[in-house]
Amino acid sequence: MKFTRSIFWDSEEECVKLVDQTKLPDTFEILSCRSIEELADAIKRLAVRGAPALEAAGGYGIVLAAHEKASSADELKERIKKAGEFLASTRPTAVNLFCGIERVLRAALEGEDVEEIRKLALSEAEKIASEDVERNRLMGRHGAKLLKDGFTVLTYCNAGRLATVDWGTALGVIRTAVEEGKKIRVVACETRPLNQGSRLTTWELMQDGIDVTLITDSMAGIVMQRGMVDCVIVGADRIVRDAVFNKIGTYTVAVLAKEHEIPFYVAAPKTTFDWGKKAEDVVIEERGRDELIYCNIKCGKTLIAPPDVKVFNPAFDATPLEYVSALITEKGVIYPPYEKNVPEVLGF
Repeated sequence: MKFTRSIFWDSEEECVKLVDQTKLPDTFEILSCRSIEELADAIKRLAVRGAPALEAAGGYGIVLAAHEKASSADELKERIKKAGEFLASTRPTAVNLFCGIERVLRAALEGEDVEEIRKLALSEAEKIASEDVERNRLMGRHGAKLLKDGFTVLTYCNAGRLATVDWGTALGVIRTAVEEGKKIRVVACETRPLNQGSRLTTWELMQDGIDVTLITDSMAGIVMQRGMVDCVIVGADRIVRDAVFNKIGTYTVAVLAKEHEIPFYVAAPKTTFDWGKKAEDVVIEERGRDELIYCNIKCGKTLIAPPDVKVFNPAFDATPLEYVSALITEKGVIYPPYEKNVPEVLGF
């Protein structure tokens, strides 16, 4: 089932609605979040995920909090400030979430009464959502120039419509190239432990009729070794001055790509850049043990490891920028040296 936006505000019901990514590919379901607690839960359990989508979620979260009952503007302002702090604590690695929260909060706090606060919050959140679609389209046009007709692209995790408001970052580049008439094939890694590649990326691409082949994460090396891949394109959750933070396993793919002299591209908007920080400053989220020791199937959880085994489950890893051939942004494609070119192109 095709959809327009992965997350949006329903003005009639005064709630945040989003595609529940935990249900795919079995079921396409729109989840309604009617409280800040419900939205936070959706973020924590990855019903909504992907850095740009989280930016919109953060913004809409402030709108949701602003629609709670309040007897005065001052009371409502304190409430939305607390809501922002609460939402920011849900996912520590993706910087876009904080950007969305801070931007809408800043706009809403300019309001002089309850209704104006709500109006300003919604207006800013809708701007964030619309800007995301526009910048993904721009990113797609810039990045599509890197893809030749007949290319096979390997991608990791999900950086498509589901990870953004619409169109996608890494998959947006692929979609644009296909839209331009190029024949592009995609190899999608499954992306353990939550299988965003097999569950989400393959589903998205098949919805659009784009040729996609699924592989396990451990097969990335052999497909590169056999010359089956022309380039790699991934998204990002945060880009700092010396590294790209993305779904765990991205670093492995980058090392393999460099070993086989295959271009490794990262597609991400300006809001994903946290250029004042370095890798050592970033907290990598660690998730629960159940993701590794259980396989979730329709009839319930099935153990795939001893229940008392020790587990290490970081959600992201850091890929040094030396492994990145180019950064694809809405402002253009940025090549090394990044220390010089990123600030020049993005205006930092």
